[in-house]
Amino acid sequence: MKNYHYMGIDTGGTFTDFVLLSGEAISIHKVLSTPDDPSRAIMQGIDELGLSEEASKGRLVIVHGSTVATNAALERKGVKTVYIANKGLKDVLTLARQNRAQLYNLTPESVEPPVPESLCLEVDCRLDFEGKEIKPLEDHDIQQLVSDIKALKPEAVAINLLFSFLDDDHEKRIEAELADSFFVSRSSFVLPEYKEYERGIATWLNAWLGPKVDHYLGQLVSELNGCSVSMMQSSGGTIEVAQASKRTVNLLLSGPAGGLAATQFIGEMIGESRFITFDMGGTSTDVALIDGDIRLTNEGRIGHWPVAVPMVDMHTIGAGGGSLGWIDGGGMLQVGPESAGAAPGPACYGQGGTRPTVTDANLLLGKLRSEAFLGGSMSLDVGAAEKAVAPLAEEMGFTVKQTALGIISVANEHMNRALRAISIQRGYDPTQFRLCCFGGAGGLHVCALADAMSMKKAIVPVHGGVLSAFGMLVAPHERQLSHTHIKLLSDVDEAILLGSFEEMATKGRAELEQEGVAPENIEVKCSVDLRYLGQSFTLNLDWNSPALLEEVFHAQHNARYGHRMARQVEMVNLRVSVTSPGQQFNMRASSNGSGEAFDSVSIEGYEQPVPVYQREALVVGKALVGPLLIAEKVSTTMVERGWQVVCDTYGNLLLDRVDGQSCLGLD
Repeated sequence: MKNYHYMGIDTGGTFTDFVLLSGEAISIHKVLSTPDDPSRAIMQGIDELGLSEEASKGRLVIVHGSTVATNAALERKGVKTVYIANKGLKDVLTLARQNRAQLYNLTPESVEPPVPESLCLEVDCRLDFEGKEIKPLEDHDIQQLVSDIKALKPEAVAINLLFSFLDDDHEKRIEAELADSFFVSRSSFVLPEYKEYERGIATWLNAWLGPKVDHYLGQLVSELNGCSVSMMQSSGGTIEVAQASKRTVNLLLSGPAGGLAATQFIGEMIGESRFITFDMGGTSTDVALIDGDIRLTNEGRIGHWPVAVPMVDMHTIGAGGGSLGWIDGGGMLQVGPESAGAAPGPACYGQGGTRPTVTDANLLLGKLRSEAFLGGSMSLDVGAAEKAVAPLAEEMGFTVKQTALGIISVANEHMNRALRAISIQRGYDPTQFRLCCFGGAGGLHVCALADAMSMKKAIVPVHGGVLSAFGMLVAPHERQLSHTHIKLLSDVDEAILLGSFEEMATKGRAELEQEGVAPENIEVKCSVDLRYLGQSFTLNLDWNSPALLEEVFHAQHNARYGHRMARQVEMVNLRVSVTSPGQQFNMRASSNGSGEAFDSVSIEGYEQPVPVYQREALVVGKALVGPLLIAEKVSTTMVERGWQVVCDTYGNLLLDRVDGQSCLGLD
């Protein structure tokens, strides 16, 4: 749209990131997050970018990744919600799967049930496993249910009836009686798949968090005076804000998914498709693997609860720039998962923090320049960092810098384990991938982590410090639809299946067209979940003829689990992905830089001062050999000894091993 500005906004635990596209010009910005009201940081960033007047005229097109739903879930700050089940099944969410979080702990801590017993109601109706009605839903049962709910005065209602994915008439009738008075979620809309517990949790989460997210989004849209706002979904695609509030459970990995969308976009630019991604922010680190496509999972979790809606397959740990260093009961140094967050933040931020963090350690080791943080808009207090680390150093009997090295080593080990979990432990050879590191703190650790994984290639993408916000803009418009269809693969009726695929695709197309997407730009991809008969877990494969699917399944099962079985293959779920491309960028790096270092700094572990380059001044195609620092407005990259870096034509930093020497274990 002419005269409009396109903006990706990622609200993180410590910083809120902005990427602005105006014409062909790209601008980036960061402000400290405001967890009590995330919209304040957003409006502050828009003002600092000089776009308040444009926003008041509705000339911003915004794609937003938000932590509102995630934080509300983790802090158990959802709204009062009634849960409706069939007669005799109101305790399903409380009973859960009866799995122990700690197998050998005989006295585990009790877990608070998702919904208090007083808010779990039953209705006397039933379908069988084929979707046939065996106990009808009577009008008087509905009226009694409505009366009971009104007496409880909830804000939201979750409806989860048996086999509603086969016939949703009962759920729809109940919803129709309640929708005018409450925020209502029904399982046949949220997750029309089998497994009543997982389906019930997804439906409850959607209802429990929905009013909170709906209020936040309504307030944000109001403050933005009618600007177009879309939300990033956990699956890596966007959804228009009016529809997003109905699908709150699909927003739980809203921010981190943006980084994967950006990585895939950059991979297409540079002609590579295999990445292990590493997103290190202020509060946490997210790692994932891209092998051509972004990998999705239906086995994600938030807190104690499974989240069976499609989301990016990501492993998250509590290790970020703000992660706190501490000594455990056995005298061992630990880092995280507790974080200094946005307030007070690391001690060196000068906002009242007194405990040592990873950022404080990097500053003390010389890898951050105190006077040039965030492009000089924020200075770091070295004295405050020393004061924070000193008690830890005294307790350990080390110097302050030795302790800082210890903090970095422990943090790196946590992140290394996460990288192994997403690659080696799933049968992937990490040496066949490029390590893609982003987030404000990622560039400082990229070489050490690549060495730990024996990886020879890495990349710090252009705008890597705000890559998730960048990903909001390039992410496709998307809907992920699913439906359970359990049948032996050998007994599948292709005509019936193709009809089901088309029904889901038609629904997805209609939703995208409501967002203004042109029909000719919509792409549909069909897939199926398969398993061996008798198994619980499935593998997702692109749709093809049943005969070919069976052979591909055997091969994929062997690759993933190391064996194949002489059993029949069963189809479980049908899935349809409906997408349309996001914003397109004509990206080119400047080739007018001097290519000369503008400073040098002393870094612990290196005898000679290490040169410092400005990223914008690098000469495209000119190789530089570490050790060196590359500074930019929103992040810093440490190129360790034994690594070479080249700025490509798009502005990405491509790193390659140039000898067999490891940068690990510096002292």
